[in-house]
Amino acid sequence: MSESLSYRDFIMAFRNLGLRRNSRVLVHASLEGLGTVAGGADTIIGSLLATCESVLMPTFTPDCALTPPVGPPDNAIDYGTDPSRNLEAEFYVPDLPTGEPIAERLRQHVDARRSVHPLLSFAGINADEALEGQTIDEPLGPIGWLAEFDGDVLLLGTDQRANVSLHYGEQAAGRRQFTRWALTPEGVVVCPNCPGCSEGFGSIASKLDGIMRRQRIGRGTAELIPLRDLVNITVGWVRQDPRALLCDRPDCVLCRAVRASVRVPS
Repeated sequence: MSESLSYRDFIMAFRNLGLRRNSRVLVHASLEGLGTVAGGADTIIGSLLATCESVLMPTFTPDCALTPPVGPPDNAIDYGTDPSRNLEAEFYVPDLPTGEPIAERLRQHVDARRSVHPLLSFAGINADEALEGQTIDEPLGPIGWLAEFDGDVLLLGTDQRANVSLHYGEQAAGRRQFTRWALTPEGVVVCPNCPGCSEGFGSIASKLDGIMRRQRIGRGTAELIPLRDLVNITVGWVRQDPRALLCDRPDCVLCRAVRASVRVPS
């Protein structure tokens, strides 16, 4: 049986990657991808806060999504096909749990704040300005703030498919975005500029040679990427090749809609 990962193991790994007390980091983390962690999510959150100045994580709430009977065309959604799904939708409230255990522990932290979006919120500590950059019209605003102020993306026990910052790069390159709807106590909220599919994001790896740092930890890896560089690379690639980062699943309505929007042959 392999030994469990300790608080000290994470501190050493983060420092080896180059994280320091002035680091601002957007974290995507998976306990399953790391192996056994002594203390679980609390150990990971504690080691991040001991190493970095600001820590953010996505705290998305897809269970708050609704599908209306009608809506904008070419929106990668089948309107009115499953009304029973709407009956199961959750009301978004600021303390609604997210489905990711490590992000949920960050959200519950006494010093954490959460942004305002009913589908695509972020939680953070010492990250108020980044969180305030989010609006309904700009759901990925916190990523833009971090890119401007020398933040990094940390993938911890997960891969590029979890890297929401690639969605920000797609949006900055002018890629088609989508409209979704969320249930709140005040009513249904229209949420424009929602991103598409991330299943093809693994293809970015070859573009990150020279800027991404990697550290083995447990049965997984920790990867640190400068956010400004990541966004610039993504924007340049998507503008050069409109098919960049799209998945190859024939049944993916999101990627099919993006291809159709730029008239790229399948």
